[in-house]
Amino acid sequence: MHTLFKKNITETSEPVKARVKGSLPAWLQGTLLRNGPGLFSVGETSYNHWFDGMALLHSFTFKEGDVYYRSKYLRSDTYNKNTRANRIVVSEFGTMAYPDPCQSIFTKVFSYMSHTIPDFTDNCLINIIKYGKDYYTSTETNYFHKIDPNTLETLQKVDYRKYIAVNLATSHPHYDQEGNTYNMGTSIIEMGKPKYTIFKVPSAAEDSAKKPCLKNLEVVCSIPCRSCLTPSYYHSFGMTENYIIFIEQPFKLDILKLATAYYRGVNWASCLKFDADDNTLIHLIDKRTQRPVATKFYTDALVVYHHVNAYEEDGHVVFDIIAYKDSSLYDMFYLANLQQSPERFEAENCLSSAPVCKRYVLPLHSAKDAEIGKNMVKLESTTATAVKNKEGSLCCQPEIHCEGMELPRINYNYNGKKYRYVYACRVEWRPFPTKIGKLDVTTKQMLEWQEDDCWPAEPVFVPAPNAVEEDDGVILSSIVSTNPNKSPFMLILDAKTFKEVARATIDADIHLDLHGYFIPQQGQHPPQEDTSVAR
Repeated sequence: MHTLFKKNITETSEPVKARVKGSLPAWLQGTLLRNGPGLFSVGETSYNHWFDGMALLHSFTFKEGDVYYRSKYLRSDTYNKNTRANRIVVSEFGTMAYPDPCQSIFTKVFSYMSHTIPDFTDNCLINIIKYGKDYYTSTETNYFHKIDPNTLETLQKVDYRKYIAVNLATSHPHYDQEGNTYNMGTSIIEMGKPKYTIFKVPSAAEDSAKKPCLKNLEVVCSIPCRSCLTPSYYHSFGMTENYIIFIEQPFKLDILKLATAYYRGVNWASCLKFDADDNTLIHLIDKRTQRPVATKFYTDALVVYHHVNAYEEDGHVVFDIIAYKDSSLYDMFYLANLQQSPERFEAENCLSSAPVCKRYVLPLHSAKDAEIGKNMVKLESTTATAVKNKEGSLCCQPEIHCEGMELPRINYNYNGKKYRYVYACRVEWRPFPTKIGKLDVTTKQMLEWQEDDCWPAEPVFVPAPNAVEEDDGVILSSIVSTNPNKSPFMLILDAKTFKEVARATIDADIHLDLHGYFIPQQGQHPPQEDTSVAR
């Protein structure tokens, strides 16, 4: 098992034609871009965490019944500095590195002063973001990289701070019907005054050949952190037609610890702490007024990496998330754990909290004169509640859809709208997916695909042209195997029946990845964006 997570992957810079078994739909024309860690050691140095590995892009191009594969490492400053030095010299989230291991105490003090607000890595290994007409690799720092989606060449390094004051940003944006991109980030530039900022990049800002695509960036709303020195960590957010949902969870980044991490020789991940005794604040931002709604919404302490979808119904905002009771998921991916034998890993590394797909419902019109203890949710289709307390805020409890799902995707044509189907990896009490699932959030029924020794990537839904029903289309998932006699392949499932339509076996070194983006061939149906919002 550990070879899947520890192995350095050889890039496939020129297209390789796959062997297709079955029959691809004639309308499936386009390219699936994927991103994830692929290089875990440089020279005699190694990363500590799977999320630290250097970004390896790969693509699956569907053309006239054939599939072509290629991969290429992101030529980030991090990649270039590490390879030139033949060792890891740029720090990652779980690995603190030092440019000069023999530096004097005076140099260490100087380096510490210059790292008080860290200049984070530009190793953009999480996702693909579309701004205007351009495509970018992303991570959770202020840096991202423009790429050529056809050749996977790295074109340009971009810094959010040239356009907006954020040090951290999500890799899971949202896209509206007009093609505008919404995202959010955290500003920790002013010590003691951190804030969360939601911003919009209009689709008109697309002529990046002549001017930066973010030059027309607009701030939608800024929200002060409720704890000045410990802003919340977040990986995604939700969006409906008129509202943005941001969960300020008690999984927090300690800024003072972050400021001294470099000098103390500890990684940035050690500066994150989950407070099980705190609660979770749900912010609901009205996009029309660009202000949070007056009602305060709370729920129990939880950790959220991925939002599924959100929509408005009869005076309520409904949103679905994948939630945990603690932050144990991140610890599972330390490479020291992954290098254990499968038997020992199974015995020692069970998640203390399984991922649960939950639905929350936020009433938009909470009557001020409503009695304390009253459930303000009026929808009959859900068991979720929002009970008024004596302070006038609403304590929200969720409806449970199911357990054991992660990396959720939907038909993005239904993003922000009432929907029915979620496609995700089945992970249960271990962080590694062995199945792909389709959840009907109305009936709670689940369809599954699995195969011995196979590890599926995040399933991506591609709609059929002129689709009538929500699940008219196919599911794409990159599959790797622990069986040395089984080559990796691209799996194509009928999204309605979850039966295999085809598979494209690839004679190349393929890595486990994180997230991706499907780009249809020009003239085909609109692209499907990533609706999840971990790595």
